[in-house]
Amino acid sequence: MRIGPYRFHFYSREDGEPPHIHVARDDIEAKFWLQPVSLAANYGFRGAELARIQRMVEGHCQRLLAAYIERHGQ
Repeated sequence: MRIGPYRFHFYSREDGEPPHIHVARDDIEAKFWLQPVSLAANYGFRGAELARIQRMVEGHCQRLLAAYIERHGQ
């Protein structure tokens, strides 16, 4: 999924972790848990942009969670 400059994606070999999403722009990335939505890791985003990305993840959480479960199972 893409929203503006952000790419929302999963990595294929991350089984065994709780449902989550990676969000990347340029060479920086963040990881968010999906249940409940919270920041798991940040690799370069500044605070205000990270908060904006978290709101996007919250707004699309059900879609992202369904895609995660389809790819990785529960």
